Amino acid sequence: MSLRPTVDFLLHDWLKVESLQSRERFADHSRETFDAVLDTCERIAREKYAPFNRLVDTQEPHFDGEKVILPQATHDAYKAYAESGMLSAAQDYEIGGMQLPYTVEAAANAFFAMASVSIGSGMLTSGNANLLMVHGTDLQQQVFAANEFSGRFSGTMCLSEPHAGSSLSDVTTRAIPDGTDFEADALGPRYRLKGNKMWISSGEHELSENIIHLVLAKIPDASGQLVPGVKGISLFIVPKKMVDTNGQLTGERNDVALAGLNHKCGWRGTTNTLLNFGEGKYPVRGDIGAIGYLVGKPGEGLRCMFHMMNEARIGVGMAATMLGMAGYYASLDYAKNRPQGRPTGAGGKDASQPQVRIIEHADIKRMLLAQKAYSEGALALALYCARLVDEQHTGTAEDADVARLLLEVLTPIVKSFPSEWCLEANSLAIQIHGGYGYTRDFPVEQYWRDNRLNMIHEGTHGIQAMDLLGRKVLMEKGRGLQLLAERMLATAAKAEPSWGPEAAALRDALQQVGQATQQAWQGAEPAQALANAVPYLQAFGHAVIAWIWLDVASSLENNNTPAAQGRRAACRFFFRYELPKIGAWLKVVCSRDSTCADLPEEAF
Repeated sequence: MSLRPTVDFLLHDWLKVESLQSRERFADHSRETFDAVLDTCERIAREKYAPFNRLVDTQEPHFDGEKVILPQATHDAYKAYAESGMLSAAQDYEIGGMQLPYTVEAAANAFFAMASVSIGSGMLTSGNANLLMVHGTDLQQQVFAANEFSGRFSGTMCLSEPHAGSSLSDVTTRAIPDGTDFEADALGPRYRLKGNKMWISSGEHELSENIIHLVLAKIPDASGQLVPGVKGISLFIVPKKMVDTNGQLTGERNDVALAGLNHKCGWRGTTNTLLNFGEGKYPVRGDIGAIGYLVGKPGEGLRCMFHMMNEARIGVGMAATMLGMAGYYASLDYAKNRPQGRPTGAGGKDASQPQVRIIEHADIKRMLLAQKAYSEGALALALYCARLVDEQHTGTAEDADVARLLLEVLTPIVKSFPSEWCLEANSLAIQIHGGYGYTRDFPVEQYWRDNRLNMIHEGTHGIQAMDLLGRKVLMEKGRGLQLLAERMLATAAKAEPSWGPEAAALRDALQQVGQATQQAWQGAEPAQALANAVPYLQAFGHAVIAWIWLDVASSLENNNTPAAQGRRAACRFFFRYELPKIGAWLKVVCSRDSTCADLPEEAF
């Protein structure tokens, strides 16, 4: 099956993306230019990514003592992606961009994620450069961001450390001012960094001329001590190879060394590294310590980095979504072609009759509908959030502020829902294949392995849950949650004539979420309120996807094509099989159940 009809429907029939052409920034675009971008990305994904998905899974990156070796297919895919212009698709014409709506960019990148998420595209490089376009100096943008957008340089984000993991307040990488005249460096205040970073995707390779690391580190105070907590964190540009103010390589290697490659259950085609900064393997300019250039102000590193982290969370959600879609398409094709068993009728099974294809069995249809509901619903949500990004950047001041708040609330959902439930879709794809599903003769076991990483990538499920219940639904006196509720209620009202039971169920789900939000915090300490944050996240996510499906289904009036029938069935399935689960999840939230929190470790 092809992804393109689904993308076209969501972009044009549901989100009405052509309406963006009326805005000055997108005035040069049309349905034709949007289609041309999608055509190009679909072709590159089909030719340079999909045929090599199994290859990069089995031929993992390895270090030969000098450099990391990747299959030639990965080099070819990177080159094709960079030449497509997608790294700078949403940027201004003046810096080589297309001024493409982010909604279209996100849809175009979906083809690469489905073809081979393991080969990857440019999520981290674009995110790195986008951060610098907001928080970097003009020269940092010219030297680093512009070369990342062209594909000449690639980018990473270096947050976690071996001892700290996701606890960024505990990072110990140090940044020391490099000499008394460090403020005079043209590329920014210059520091020497010493420390270790872990789980750095694409941290070492030969795909690009240079790798630009964005590194969180702490500047010691006057007594030489690190400031505790996140307020002491600053952000630095640390290039793998030193460059001059024209972006040309100087021939010097920065003091950044590969300490090891992590060997993962999935995403095996992407290098994942442990990096040592300032260990002395590559002394630069006569001293030990990796040279880094300050981004923004000292102590504001985490605030700057959230620009990239939030973008990466949406990207991870899209990657998880497309792995779910890939598994759905594979198991649908298998179910249509695999004969097994006979219909169960009043007279029992007649062994003399020919076998039927397994798609004729009700339980197979259940598993296929679940996959479709999870994956296509998640794709619709991801593109809806991309549309909010466009609104935030090009809408009126009022609309932009509304989009900002909606994105704040929805970002934990667009990351977490696909990473949990599209993983479940991949599990169902394996189940439909039966024993063949867990062999390497079929691709679905790889899709599951690749997707299992996404519940951890860019903030675990628990972190997303605490962000949602502990921050996002409370910020600005709950205004973001209120704005989301208004949109959900508007969809229920619009759908009422044809989808009365579903509209009522959505209102009830919204009421349950609102009540749980209040009761979780009413007179509670944070530890009590957040003890069941993950069930809250799961319920919230299901309510959001139910809303998305109802909005999609209600846009299909007078459309009786097979695709429309399938979407209506997926909507009904989600409301009847999935949405009722939120009651159990929210019950423990409302009661602030302490079964987990109070259990002493000895009891385990």
